[in-house]
Amino acid sequence: MMKSIFPIKIQQLFDTFFGDKPNQGVTSPELRRAIERYTADLSRSRQETIAIPPELEAYICKVTLYAYKVTDEDIARLKVFGYTEDDLFELTISAALGAGRTRLECGLAALKGA
Repeated sequence: MMKSIFPIKIQQLFDTFFGDKPNQGVTSPELRRAIERYTADLSRSRQETIAIPPELEAYICKVTLYAYKVTDEDIARLKVFGYTEDDLFELTISAALGAGRTRLECGLAALKGA
């Protein structure tokens, strides 16, 4: 088992949401993991990111880079595609966790002089 660079509570949060046996939710664990990886790549300014459903891309980018700009209209647009508020809550959390993890990793690396 690999030692985590994160404090135990943070690692438990990620394991609960994205681990091999994630907590039950309304969205699939695979989609939550894809959103997390997508936002992690986006936060690192990578040109190539993992594929997510195209209708989610603009919203997930906005949550990752400009969360304060998310509007009710963004949510309403995704509901047209069949996403429920519960779906969007889980996908928003996935995006926030992916972006947050990357920023935490960068901060910890900076503290170590990397």
